[in-house]
Amino acid sequence: MAERIKKKIIRKSPAGKKTGQKKSAKRNPLNSQAPKKSNSKANNKNVSGYGLGGVDVVMSVDQVAKEAASIAASAPSEGELQALVEGELFLSIDNLCAGYGKMEILHDYSLRIGQGQSLCLIGPNGAGKSTVLHSIFGFTNIFSGSITVDGKDVTRLTPSQKLSDAGIAYILQDKSVFPQMTVEENLLMGGFLKEKPTEAKAAAEMVFDKYSRLADRRNKPAGVLSGGERRLLEISRALVMQPQVLLVDEPSIGLEPRFIDMVFEILDDLQRKDGKTIIMVEQNAKKGLAFADIGYVLVSGETAIADAGDRLLDNPDVGRLFLGG
Repeated sequence: MAERIKKKIIRKSPAGKKTGQKKSAKRNPLNSQAPKKSNSKANNKNVSGYGLGGVDVVMSVDQVAKEAASIAASAPSEGELQALVEGELFLSIDNLCAGYGKMEILHDYSLRIGQGQSLCLIGPNGAGKSTVLHSIFGFTNIFSGSITVDGKDVTRLTPSQKLSDAGIAYILQDKSVFPQMTVEENLLMGGFLKEKPTEAKAAAEMVFDKYSRLADRRNKPAGVLSGGERRLLEISRALVMQPQVLLVDEPSIGLEPRFIDMVFEILDDLQRKDGKTIIMVEQNAKKGLAFADIGYVLVSGETAIADAGDRLLDNPDVGRLFLGG
């Protein structure tokens, strides 16, 4: 009996040893195998936020900001900004210093755009892009400089006055609809500054005539709309006051790719057919520049580069820093 137990232990011993080696192999994978797999991927796949460029174009936010700042040394002159305007000058910013509280974000900032043109602001995080829109609409402290629309100084007007008197509408970044209210009620909220409710109602009907997608859902809660439909509602609500200038902050943010094209088609229609002047900030720099007549690259509250949108797309520095290669 003792001999049989001893033989059984001897037979199991090699198996136990083998199992121990297996566990050890799992804990310590061969170092030579991992690099081969990684190198294969690196050789066969480009890396980029927009599907272009190689691994060598992946840059940190700090590196982008540092290199962009070096480009800003040759900032465009006011004459160069004016040269990008088609037709009569419609909206201008001259030597604006503005910010929040006592903090100055924009430094002697200038901008030029003609009536019916579109302009896209791109640049690294914290460059002051949204602050430009906020300043035009009256959300910042203006320390010096001026903002003019159609020959009228609007620098010190309140946001309500800029909407009702100067024809400037601001379209927020995301999720500004009232989900429990119907589509029609959301639209009517856009006309809160109209002197008579009937005027807001008439303007809302014009929007429904233009966008059947919203008309079909006029009595539905806004919360049931798709992301693209909600964005359309936000844009349409701004149209109720029949503005001349649309300030659009990140129109593609939070949208599925299939809705992004739809939103830019709507903005293009508003510019080309309705003659709206559009100034936008867009995180998808490639999409924004492809849409816009004019592009500005902002760095540390100043314009580093200004050119036609399509020419900025071909600019090697812009491509390397903001378009993925």
